Amino acid sequence: MSMPFYVAPEQLMKDKADYARKGIARGRSLAALVCEEGILICAENPSNTLHKVAEIYDRIGFAGVGRFNEFDQLRIAGVRHADLKGFSYSREDVEARSLANAYAQMLGQIFTHEMKPLEVEILVAEVAAARADDQLYHLLYDGTVVDERRYVALGGDADSVAERIEAGWSDELNSADALRLAVGALAGPERTLVGDDVEVAVLERDGLRRCFRRYTDAEVDAVLAGAAPPPIATEV
Repeated sequence: MSMPFYVAPEQLMKDKADYARKGIARGRSLAALVCEEGILICAENPSNTLHKVAEIYDRIGFAGVGRFNEFDQLRIAGVRHADLKGFSYSREDVEARSLANAYAQMLGQIFTHEMKPLEVEILVAEVAAARADDQLYHLLYDGTVVDERRYVALGGDADSVAERIEAGWSDELNSADALRLAVGALAGPERTLVGDDVEVAVLERDGLRRCFRRYTDAEVDAVLAGAAPPPIATEV
């Protein structure tokens, strides 16, 4: 009987981490910024049909980078988790913190026990009535959860994007300023992005219940050109 091939646990974990990071680096980055009107999420995404930014529940948004099929499965699982909890208890009991913990357990289990880790990083964001209570949870491929403040960048170029956001950051940002800052940070000094190159959504602080709203390409182009942000939708 032949002996099984042995790999040291620390080497196996390192190889898995390197594999996941390389897969994530091949994708385009995204950024989320807390602003006066809520939480703005901007992702570089030329596709008009494959969304990297989505709604999970009333005041909770989701965004992912890396392999689309993998983070879209996580999005669907998050919607089911939130719907089940909201139906079993109440809509107010659904919160980003518990959803982030569920994602962390799922990602950690796959990273530890499966041969191939998920090549994804995801963001779970919840907008609150007060800006200081907004929540941004950045989850890595191995289940690590980072509780972010003010802004967060995900993807292979996240460090450079975060540096550019920090250089232009102000605590008085409105949604238009946040959008211009996010698009400029994603583009960098050598490129120019327009509405068709990005996917933008906002979790509106003043929304009555469902707070998630997408920007159209025309709205993004108008804001980048210096116009005011689109008005907040009113539920009837």
